[in-house]
Amino acid sequence: MDRVVSRVASALLLLALTAVGAAAQNYPERPIKLVMPYAPGGIIDLVGRQVAQHLADALGQPVVPENRPGAGGMLGTGVVAHAAPDGYTLVIMDPAIVINPTLQPSVPYDLFKQLTTVSIVTSSPEVLVVAPELPVKSLADLIAYAKANPGKLNFASAGVGTTPHLAAELFKQRAGVEATHVPYRGIGQSFPDMMTNKVQFAFSSIAGALPFTQDNRVRALATTGLTRSPTYPDLPTVDEAGLKGFSIDLWLGIFAPAGLPKDVLARLNATINGKVLSNPEFKTAVAKFGVEPKGTSLDEGTAALKAEYDMWKKVIREANIKMQ
Repeated sequence: MDRVVSRVASALLLLALTAVGAAAQNYPERPIKLVMPYAPGGIIDLVGRQVAQHLADALGQPVVPENRPGAGGMLGTGVVAHAAPDGYTLVIMDPAIVINPTLQPSVPYDLFKQLTTVSIVTSSPEVLVVAPELPVKSLADLIAYAKANPGKLNFASAGVGTTPHLAAELFKQRAGVEATHVPYRGIGQSFPDMMTNKVQFAFSSIAGALPFTQDNRVRALATTGLTRSPTYPDLPTVDEAGLKGFSIDLWLGIFAPAGLPKDVLARLNATINGKVLSNPEFKTAVAKFGVEPKGTSLDEGTAALKAEYDMWKKVIREANIKMQ
């Protein structure tokens, strides 16, 4: 009797494994959702829609981009972390995904237990922008003005714990200035207030800032890479302008719920790196936003996530940055 039970159990296990293998082999069989955890208008939205379009072309199934803003990106990321690990729910996210677990008192996902890195897909510096009414023309001017007018500056961000927020907090620490944080649901929503001097500066994605800097509705002062941005070749980097070693990469990654079948994860990684990021039309489209394709293997993506988490954790704690 025990032998019969054992054989039935073995047969059922084999059948289950065969079904999983078949499902992975046939993936995808229906539309995929790509969650973008910020409001329209920022780098996540603009690059996410390009990824969705080209990934759909490569996989032969619709990839539906969906904005789920809230809580500095945590709302949309949490939705994906708790979704079924079947490859049909993905999220595109920026460094806030590794910042929030240290900065926030409560996060609705476990970064390393509930999410897996499909690929780090793009790299881009941020750009420091100021209100046109502010009497500053350089980074040095901004620092001098802030020191001469303590407590009078407000800075915008894409939400509490986002990279634009933390970039400004680091700037305050490094420059020794004070400014009040005004979070928005997306960086794009802050620019009308900056144009009317309700907020005075922000570290923005290039994608979010470009429409407003092209016609001087806001003024760009510097970028945060260690080399100049091709989008703003005449702007110095923050490092060049005097804050040595100040460098922030607004990378974007694609993440899936942990427990994704290995074949599905491998196919997503190979398709994104081999067909989406290498597509000339994709490269041209994201270059307009000051973004460069990157792409990582599964192991590289996992290592990069851990390295970024450790780096930001150290920065947050050493700078003693606290949420209000």
